[in-house]
Amino acid sequence: MILLLGGTGEARELARRLAPRPVVSSLAGRVSDPALPVGEVRIGGFGGVDGLVRWLRDHDVRAVVDATHPFARQITANAFEACGRAGVPFLVLRRPGFPPQPGWHWVDSVARAARELPGSRVFLTTGRQDLAEFAGCPQWFLARMVEPPEPPLPQHIEVLLSRGPFTVDGELELMRSRSIDVLVTKDSGGEMTSAKLEAARRLGIPVVVVRRPPLPPADVVATVEEAVSWLGTAGV
Repeated sequence: MILLLGGTGEARELARRLAPRPVVSSLAGRVSDPALPVGEVRIGGFGGVDGLVRWLRDHDVRAVVDATHPFARQITANAFEACGRAGVPFLVLRRPGFPPQPGWHWVDSVARAARELPGSRVFLTTGRQDLAEFAGCPQWFLARMVEPPEPPLPQHIEVLLSRGPFTVDGELELMRSRSIDVLVTKDSGGEMTSAKLEAARRLGIPVVVVRRPPLPPADVVATVEEAVSWLGTAGV
């Protein structure tokens, strides 16, 4: 069996490519209505590293592919450690980050982004779990996310519930209608959310970009095709 971690587009495409081989796709369960991959799906955590080690052994897992979001740092760290303890081959599938552009301001954390915010009307696209970092900021925020957020929230905020992909024209209209003067985002990469960066460039809006967390010393590939090849080389 292959254990495939993550609900990303790459994870769903890999599950499709691997069918009809025995694959279990594991989703964290943070989204109430996720897009499901083909094949068997489990939702929820494993109970930390120890729980994942037991699960790998109980289900005779022959390889684990981590295709989680580039900022799912704890899941990746736990999977790397568990696979090492269980003797299971481990691969990280990560899409490339956004191509850097002139005028971008890079920061190492969402907390740093909150401390160094320029402008007064912020388009915030870092996700609902990071909203608390901006709770004490005086700026006005347009915060876009898939699920409704929980407090604490910024005092001046408009929440927009929406799921990509987004278009450049749509992002231009959104930013103009809200008089946005700074965009805050994570270096998640991919095409579903890249339109906002092009819109910001056209409007001359500065962009604050949160760098990806470092990966463990694992095998890493950037495409589904490379992941399929890696599994074949591993004899899975």
